[in-house]
Amino acid sequence: MEFAEGKILAEIKGGVGRITFNQPEKRNAMSVAMWDGMGQALDVFTADTSVRCVVLTGAGDKAFVSGADISQFDKIRSDADAQKEYGRQTAVGRLKLATYAKPVIAEIRGFCMGGGLGIAMSCDIRIAAEGSQFGIPAAKLGIAYGFDMVKHLVSLVGPAHANMILMSGERFDGREAERVGLINKLVPADALAGEVAKLTATLAQNAPLSLFANKRTVQAVLQDKADRDMAAIQADLNACFDSADYKEGRKAFMEKRKPAFQGR
Repeated sequence: MEFAEGKILAEIKGGVGRITFNQPEKRNAMSVAMWDGMGQALDVFTADTSVRCVVLTGAGDKAFVSGADISQFDKIRSDADAQKEYGRQTAVGRLKLATYAKPVIAEIRGFCMGGGLGIAMSCDIRIAAEGSQFGIPAAKLGIAYGFDMVKHLVSLVGPAHANMILMSGERFDGREAERVGLINKLVPADALAGEVAKLTATLAQNAPLSLFANKRTVQAVLQDKADRDMAAIQADLNACFDSADYKEGRKAFMEKRKPAFQGR
């Protein structure tokens, strides 16, 4: 499947939906159209019950996403009013990723900068290859990042490391990203695909209702208390305990075999 005139590629295989940011000539920099295309791909994966988890990755070996497409800035992000319009145009794609129900893994190779790092931070799990580069160069461009992205950053690395990343605007490598908690795991470049495949195989075999419920609860922990939908969290919990999958999980445990979960 192709979206955004081929700059967003999507496929489904083995219970895993994969989205590839496909603009390698610009190190997979995100255009407005690509935000829309990513949202459309996520909609396809939502509708397909065979998809148990999603992987985001970049085309080629130079970048995951190097950031927003700066070549568009003079036209669509030239001042505060233009930035507001840019935010409106990309809001749907951002919201779909931030609130997506199924587990999302960022498979990071090469540059993961600025808005690209924002995409990775919106994922549930981040696995990166050695040689990857991270950073938020806002201070070097004379701009600032929005509240939601900064909140994500602080929730992952804490305020001290967030201040260093934002104020310096400097790049840092995968080892440092792992040390401060920005990524879950750093692996050799030639092992990245296998490591992600191993993880997605595990997620695809786990109980979907459990994955969804736990993801929603983790998201709620990071929200302000007034914004938490505790009724929905409790409903997810009840759904797990009332599900056929819970019965199957108990039965499989007693029979010492792998469970066959159906998501119901």
